[in-house]
Amino acid sequence: MPVPADGDRLLRQAITYGGGWTIVLGAAALLGAVAELLLPAALGLSVDAALGGADPWWPVAACGLVVVIVATDTLATLASGTGTARTTARLRHQLLRHLLALDPRHAARRPVGDLIGRLVGQAADAGQAGATVVLGLTAVLPSVGSVLALLLLDWRLAVTFGVGLLLLAVLMRAFVTDASAAASDYLGVQGRIAGRLAEALHGARTIAAAGTVAAEIGRILAPLPQLRTHGTRTWTTLARASARTAAVAPMLQLTIVAVGGWSVTEGRLTPGQLFAAVQYAALGAGLGAVLATLNRLVRTRAGAQRVAAALAEPVRTYGGATLPPGTGRLVLCGVTVRADDGRPVLDGVDLRVPAGATIAVVGPSGSGKSSLAAVAGRLRDPDAGEVLLDGVPLRRLSRTALRNAVGYGFERPILIGDTIAEVIALGRSAEPVAVPPDVADPPDVAVPPDVAVPRELVTAARAAAIDEFVERLPDGYRTRLDAAPMSGGETQRLGLARALHAGRLLILDDATSSVDTATEHRIAGAIAAHADRRTRMIVTHRVATAADADLVAWLDGGRLRGVGRHRDLWRDPDYRAVFQPSAVPGYAPAGDPVEAVR
Repeated sequence: MPVPADGDRLLRQAITYGGGWTIVLGAAALLGAVAELLLPAALGLSVDAALGGADPWWPVAACGLVVVIVATDTLATLASGTGTARTTARLRHQLLRHLLALDPRHAARRPVGDLIGRLVGQAADAGQAGATVVLGLTAVLPSVGSVLALLLLDWRLAVTFGVGLLLLAVLMRAFVTDASAAASDYLGVQGRIAGRLAEALHGARTIAAAGTVAAEIGRILAPLPQLRTHGTRTWTTLARASARTAAVAPMLQLTIVAVGGWSVTEGRLTPGQLFAAVQYAALGAGLGAVLATLNRLVRTRAGAQRVAAALAEPVRTYGGATLPPGTGRLVLCGVTVRADDGRPVLDGVDLRVPAGATIAVVGPSGSGKSSLAAVAGRLRDPDAGEVLLDGVPLRRLSRTALRNAVGYGFERPILIGDTIAEVIALGRSAEPVAVPPDVADPPDVAVPPDVAVPRELVTAARAAAIDEFVERLPDGYRTRLDAAPMSGGETQRLGLARALHAGRLLILDDATSSVDTATEHRIAGAIAAHADRRTRMIVTHRVATAADADLVAWLDGGRLRGVGRHRDLWRDPDYRAVFQPSAVPGYAPAGDPVEAVR
């Protein structure tokens, strides 16, 4: 549940984000409110002037006040829109940076659609904070000013009007309380629907293949009755408040007319002053603008609370250490990882991987392979224990040092960037150069000399066996991502090319599961032959990959059941059972399994 105090604090901060435009809005709104308060007096004096009892220039003054009101209203509209846009942009930037800095474990607790709703919808609501507060304060000025003006005309009018305003204020308070709860509940249900929709879109092919479209639609729309209930509460509350205001305001004006008329007959007021009193009563009791502003403030506050709740999630912190010279010696000491329910996913894992070695991580489904890969490169922190790279705990590394040292390739990579080159680079800057054919490359792999891309991107693409696909694209490495339809294997290989920037540790979590055997062999050879001999951790289900690795880490039930060479572990029937028969090409059902490996 969002903490109101955090939301109110963010609301106060958001008011300052509009910068000078909020000040312009405040000045314009204040000047406009003062002009509105002076206008009834000027009109009253104009009436007295028409009757010969005041200066004849008062009608001109009234026209001047009308011009000021129109001008300030126009300027306020411009300042409100510009300030809101600036505030919304800053809030979205702040929230997006925070979400991207979250520990993946914390980020996964909220549906993607819900986070998108907070980033797009609720940040925009909170972005109206400056305009809403300024306009809310100035919307109260006509009522307060009307009381003072009536007090100057006749204290009886002020007392009568003040009693009516107190009654209206009580009604407004009840509206704010009820509407705030309804708006918060509405946005919460809206976030759940958005989260389910995002999940369904991500798995659209699976849903279509399973023939469960209707059931999925029903699941997504299941919270609609709750959404309708909260929406109806919101509008009912607003309608009830509007009806009460509409009932009280005319009665208050009639009372002012009656009291004012009596004062005219007693000689305490002139006809022009009575006209001004009626105008002030209409201005002060016309709380429609106040009600609209309160409704806007309720939604703005609810949006700020939801944004603040996301900002309250703890982000991952980094140290300032850099790595000493080395080639990726990886050590896991007593590493334990627990699921959200407290169940151990990894339990006291101790593992030492020599620098430059290739270690395959195998085990049955649910044994903790992906969790081990995640903690090895600090995609998540262990709940207990420590992970060291070349003797330095990963927690102590700076963001830049960690990013340069570790690269990840995933089974289903998310490609980020506008072009193929940006996807592979993923934010790393390099000077564009013309890349001629490299003498170190195989003679059958040619690179057009006019392809102006960083050399390391082409090298990574070749290592990931995606270079031929890229070079067939209309603009090569400069082809836009949305203009390059890819298969699952091509997506995997592009994600793998992105991971090959790793200087010390390359972690592949089923990163070649969608490619054919020949392509996988080419990729494995390119990675194994890497000149700097960085350490490689490969999560795999394929026996050939395990056989080619220097070491195999065999996980079972979150514990390391064995670490050693594949040929040695293969003698254990439980280890052989890890691999499905169809995934063991070249293995004879009988005879010496060690000989069958080679």
